[in-house]
Amino acid sequence: MADMKVGAYLCQGCGLAERLDIKALAAVAQKEGKAQVVREHEFLCNGQGVAMIQKDIAEEGVNRVVIGACSRRAKVEAFHFPAAAITRVNLREQVIWSQPDTDEARELTQEMAADYIRMGCAEAKKTAVPVPNPAAGHNKRILVVGGGVTGMTAALEAARGGYDVLLVEKEAALGGFAAKLFRRVPFAEPYAEPQDNGVASLAAAIKATPRIKVFLGATTTRTSGAPGNFSVDITTESGPTVTEAVGAIVMATGFRPYDARRLPEFGFGASPLVVDQAGLEALARAAGEKGQAITRPDGKAVKSVAFVQCAGQRDASGTHLAYCSGHCCNTSIKQAMYFKDQNPDIDTAIIYTDLRTPGNGEDFYRSAQRKGVIFTKGQVAKVESAGDGLTVHFHDLILNDEAATISNVDLVVLATGQVPNSGVNIEAKPAEGADANVPSVSVLNLTYRQGPDVPQLKYGFTDSHFICFPYETRRTGIYTAGPVRRPMDMVQAIEDATGAALKAIQSVESASHGRAVHPRAGDLSYPSFRREGCTQCKRCTVECPFGAIDEDEQRYPLFNEGRCRRCGTCMGACPVRVISFENYSVDTVGAQIKAVDIPDEFSEKPRILLLACENDAYPALDMAGMNRRVSSAFVRTIPVRCLGSVNMIWITDALNSGYDGVMLMGCKHGDDYQCHFVKGSELANYRMSKIDDTLKNLNLEVDRVRIMEVAIADIERVPTLIDEYAAKIREIGMSPFKGF
Repeated sequence: MADMKVGAYLCQGCGLAERLDIKALAAVAQKEGKAQVVREHEFLCNGQGVAMIQKDIAEEGVNRVVIGACSRRAKVEAFHFPAAAITRVNLREQVIWSQPDTDEARELTQEMAADYIRMGCAEAKKTAVPVPNPAAGHNKRILVVGGGVTGMTAALEAARGGYDVLLVEKEAALGGFAAKLFRRVPFAEPYAEPQDNGVASLAAAIKATPRIKVFLGATTTRTSGAPGNFSVDITTESGPTVTEAVGAIVMATGFRPYDARRLPEFGFGASPLVVDQAGLEALARAAGEKGQAITRPDGKAVKSVAFVQCAGQRDASGTHLAYCSGHCCNTSIKQAMYFKDQNPDIDTAIIYTDLRTPGNGEDFYRSAQRKGVIFTKGQVAKVESAGDGLTVHFHDLILNDEAATISNVDLVVLATGQVPNSGVNIEAKPAEGADANVPSVSVLNLTYRQGPDVPQLKYGFTDSHFICFPYETRRTGIYTAGPVRRPMDMVQAIEDATGAALKAIQSVESASHGRAVHPRAGDLSYPSFRREGCTQCKRCTVECPFGAIDEDEQRYPLFNEGRCRRCGTCMGACPVRVISFENYSVDTVGAQIKAVDIPDEFSEKPRILLLACENDAYPALDMAGMNRRVSSAFVRTIPVRCLGSVNMIWITDALNSGYDGVMLMGCKHGDDYQCHFVKGSELANYRMSKIDDTLKNLNLEVDRVRIMEVAIADIERVPTLIDEYAAKIREIGMSPFKGF
């Protein structure tokens, strides 16, 4: 390996030279940071500045580059030098823009900048250029599990992008739930009439696409491997099991209707005249195939139909579905049109609490009104048989009549909602959830130590970061789309399928180059560990949110680099600090912590370490600086990949070095988590809950360490949190460890 040569490059632009003594900072980089090459430039990111750095790398042998300029989140492409390890020192957003432009503040601002230069140089010496994963997978074929509208769309989009696709459908024909529909809701203007379900045209397109290989009556009975290198066993009902290699997986297994038998108050099961929406579609299809009108199950003519919305949905009691399934109002409107188109004299009433018609601007609803469909705002309490028909009892929410009824109803249709076909809930407790008494069948049959399917959210939908990474599951290279991911209608499922297909393509391309996919897209680093120091405590294998760590025959960690998201949670979990990345390690952060100049106890200049999540907290700090929101000059910020990567040694080292306080800022955790790495913030909170004993053993106040939840939009709140904590440290007093 070539000798380390550090080059420090300081920008004078964006007001830096007006607010800071750049030459003094250059001296710090040279004398204290031990940088062998130190240069200043009026605009480091312009062509001349970039060329200067490139020349030093090529001709001077610089292989560690420290850039003192703007945030690491800015000018990423300009400061991309693959031959050198890059360290960014944020002198703009989090120094000059976060401090007042006054003569009184100049000294503290200069001290901040000097500390950050020391930290950047220290980090550079502990950082290496990551090399691609030698075990990278190069298979670019995409597996789609589920042959409904979502699955067929994902397969077609991937094939159109130039990728081979395997499409696995458990039924004997393609189409999924959509194939059972008589008609579908219209997708485009004028949103006036129900349309053909579209399954036949999609299936024909699949058949006409050579890149797509279809397995019907088949299931995936074993899935192992990693992005670019998955191995999947596909078993057909009437044939042998075949093993196929694929690079990424799209899970589009759809939904099933909520079991209406759980709604006896609505008469389902007690009267054949009560059906759910799927049951009415079956009646309509059977009638349509014969060219006849829809009749009652007993063959009599239909003169009156009532549609009960939110049947077993939006239920706050916890007995039924707590959520809205999104499509049900439009579906009932469509089904009411079946009858109005058949005979305008048929009475059709839709009883709703809140009518929701996403995607069509209420045009479909207006069309139904023009056909004579009646919409009644009410809450249905009971449906009972009365003579030759049914009586619907409901609370009229407009008139506030709790005893309202609709009599002589020939059919009652229940809008029962979507239950996702997510497979086995690997995190569920026994008898948990509305469907606990229904045995789950695995969809993917993963060989992961964590369980056979992807993790689920609390309602059984597959887990994902809804805001930033909606398709990604906690199993890298496996994406979900359609109603298995969240409640949605058909047009939304088609859009969802396209997004998932694009993500699968991104995954196989990144995997082929040994790069991370998300959220650290393009990162070449991956974890390694010193086997001789490992105590086999298993914390890394247990705490990895993504199933990227198994155990070998001797029970040592076995890293699957292709599955790794590069969050560093394993590094934070390791009590003996033997896990690291080439460009992020216990040493890269520890060196920065130790590089800060700690004033003595009499200077009244506290030092507070802020470990900030790079995904939310650090951008919020940057944007606060851009908005010139002033915060304490005594804070020194180090971005971390995730709070889950924070190793306790950083906290104890900082406190032992004389820091007066330590702040950790990360994403929201819990059921509605915002953590890009799912469990990182939760794990950090758990670890920090045990820090009190350590502080007491050091005879330090427990308030010297604080963990906070912040969002990327907390531009105003983050500086306030910093200032409030700085005030608390002043109240507590300076650390007794200064000078030791």
